[in-house]
Formats: sequence, structure tokens, C-alpha cells
Amino acid sequence: MLHVMNLARDLETRPQPNLLSGRLMATLFFEPSTRTRLSFEAAIQKLGGRVIGFSDAASTSTKKGESLADTIRMVEQYADVIVMRHPRDGAARLASELSRVPIVNGGDGANQHPSQTFLDLYTIAKLFPELADGGRELTIAFAGDLRYGRTVHSLLSALCHFRVNLLLVAPPGLEMPAQYLDEARHAKIRCTACTMQEAIDQADVLYMTRLQEERFPDPLEFEHIKATYRITASMLVSANQRLRILHPLPRVNEIAPDVDGTPHAHYFAQAGNGIPVRQALIGLVLGALQ
Repeated sequence: MLHVMNLARDLETRPQPNLLSGRLMATLFFEPSTRTRLSFEAAIQKLGGRVIGFSDAASTSTKKGESLADTIRMVEQYADVIVMRHPRDGAARLASELSRVPIVNGGDGANQHPSQTFLDLYTIAKLFPELADGGRELTIAFAGDLRYGRTVHSLLSALCHFRVNLLLVAPPGLEMPAQYLDEARHAKIRCTACTMQEAIDQADVLYMTRLQEERFPDPLEFEHIKATYRITASMLVSANQRLRILHPLPRVNEIAPDVDGTPHAHYFAQAGNGIPVRQALIGLVLGALQ
């Protein structure tokens, strides 16, 4: 993880516009995406490579009933690397077992989102260098849908290798799954449930995720809960000055627009960090970087 972050920093400070000249990346996005797809595409094009692919599975042979296995075996004939997002947990692993070219997981169901985790780590390390150098222990809070949010699952697993303690803010029924809490416990990482205001007051990093309305069987319950999981600028008055708010985006209403103008907001810069990080990942899997 540190190696990927170091490569990303080098690519950000010293661009290599011809590193992947002649290489072709296929983006297979069976689920909607803005940042992940566009940043992967921008990443390889800034390194001299090219892109093919789709962002709507309904316009492909999947609509006709083509299996994922057949899609992968077909696309590997065209591309040097495949970046895939899929609604089914484990789809990227299946694709990697079938494909002769590298598969990069752009998010699989409620399971994992590893490239997002690399850019999240990179963002945190740029803000707090002690994350990478083993200095002061950082307090990182996760808030929102921790049960189905694949970004927090991946990031928690990664943070088990660093000196952190975790605060968890989630409505009933959307708490962090036990398997990830067990992983943290085995790594001797403290995980403490708390309120949103406690997280704001204590954390170095507050990682927000959206509450997914589709997970709530009762619309009235969602309307009640979502107001409790919303940050406004007035709530940040008691926050420590170093607090930075991250979000994998898109946000819906969990971060009020008035937060954007505060020094705590860092989610748009976080999204920008996706380019050098994904450049490092693509370069590594294609053997252009060591």
C-alpha cells in the first residue's frame, strides 16, 4: 500500500505522458459510475494509453443474456487491462480467474472498492503524513451506511495495517458487519460506536457515506433517520482545526452545501487524487511500473 502511494506521489509530481503508449484499457461498468470510470479513463489517457468500454450494461450483449464469463473472455481479446464494476459481490474475483489480462475491481456489489481505498489512503497520508510514517495515532470516523457501503469495508481492512483508532456512526441495522469488526479486533484496532457530533469533535478524519434509501423498507423511517446523519457548517464549530471531511461521493443530503466553504471539506480534492493513484495501479498491473 505504501508503495502504491509512493508511486502515485511520483506520478503526480512528475507526469509520464508516454508511459502506457500503445496500451488499451477496457472499462466494463455494469453499474452507474462517474468518478471511478472517468478517473480510470483520465488516468490511462494521461499516460498515453487509450480506452474502450461501456457505462451502461443495457446497451451490451448482457441485455441479450450473455454471461459475465463470456463477456470477459471476449473483451480480453481486445484490451491489455480490464476495469470492471459489477452489482454482484465477488464478480471481480470471478473475472480475474477467467481472464488472461489483469482485472481491476472498480467496485463489486456491497463487497469491496479497492481502488477507492488506495485513493482514500493517499488522501489521508497527504493530509496526515504520520499515517505512513507510523507517527501519531490518527482517529478516523466512519459515518452513514456501514453495512452496505463497500468503500468503508475496503478502507477499514486497509487501515488495520496503520496506527489508527476508529469511531463508527451508523443507524440501527446499518452497522459495520461483524467480519470487519473482527478484522479490526485481530489487528488491535479500537472500534467505538458514537454519535455524529462526538465523531466531529474527536476525529482527525470523518469519512461520510450516503444513507441508501433503497435499503429502508419504510420511507418514513428513512426520512427520520437521514436528518440525524447530516453534517452542517454549524455542527463544525466545536470541531478541532485539523478535522478533514472525506466522502467517496456522490453525496445526496448527508453533507450540507454550506460545509463546502469550510476548511474541513476535502472531498473534491479527494476525488482528484483518484487520477495519480489509478495511474499507479494501472502501471503496476501492466508491468510498466515496478
